[in-house]
Amino acid sequence: MRILENIKNNIPNGITCLNLLCGALAIIVAFNPFDTMLLGLQGYQWAFILIGLAAVADFCDGLVARLLHAVSPLGAELDSLSDCVSFGLAPALILYNVMTVAGCPLWMCYISLMIPIFGALRLARFNVDTNQTTTFTGLPIPANAIFWIGFINYYATHHNVNSWIIVALIVALSLLMVCNLRMFSLKIHGFGLKESYRQYVLIAGSVVFVVLAGVSGLACIIVFYVLMSLLFKEKEA
Repeated sequence: MRILENIKNNIPNGITCLNLLCGALAIIVAFNPFDTMLLGLQGYQWAFILIGLAAVADFCDGLVARLLHAVSPLGAELDSLSDCVSFGLAPALILYNVMTVAGCPLWMCYISLMIPIFGALRLARFNVDTNQTTTFTGLPIPANAIFWIGFINYYATHHNVNSWIIVALIVALSLLMVCNLRMFSLKIHGFGLKESYRQYVLIAGSVVFVVLAGVSGLACIIVFYVLMSLLFKEKEA
């Protein structure tokens, strides 16, 4: 029975490790961003898919842990370490490699490493803050990753973004992760309009952005999310 109990308790941790594995694989393919790979997709596109799979695992591990009553401090720490790789380091290295191929100065490319550094600070802050339940303090690291997937997709297909703009975005998004801005949770708390109108507005806006801009619209979704949090910050405080 103890063996079965140990297996049950470690199922969520196994799913969390899948998150980490997908993030690590995304980093590997990120170093060949424009090489054609499986199914005719380029390296950076496969990196996006792997980060997406990591996000699915990140959602499922917590859900499974609650269903199995296997929530543990170990699982929480493992989750944060995995998120730092999948949603911090992976998007940073995709951006680094795409910037390098695009001919950006090398020192500017290295600035992309601010993303995992500030992402780690964001996760550490979240782990010791018991007040981030219905609201977040600073931009969540998965949302930061979503922004960079959208932006990198646009940059990889157009190559018409000034390098200084990219640097400014890296600095701004990194600081957003550790700022004191209260941002509403993306979880829907009840199906009533009064309880979850922010989430419904965000969902509607997300559909519009993706329909109009495809994958690149993901960056617009996160900008919209930040603007909504600024607009409603007094109500969320």
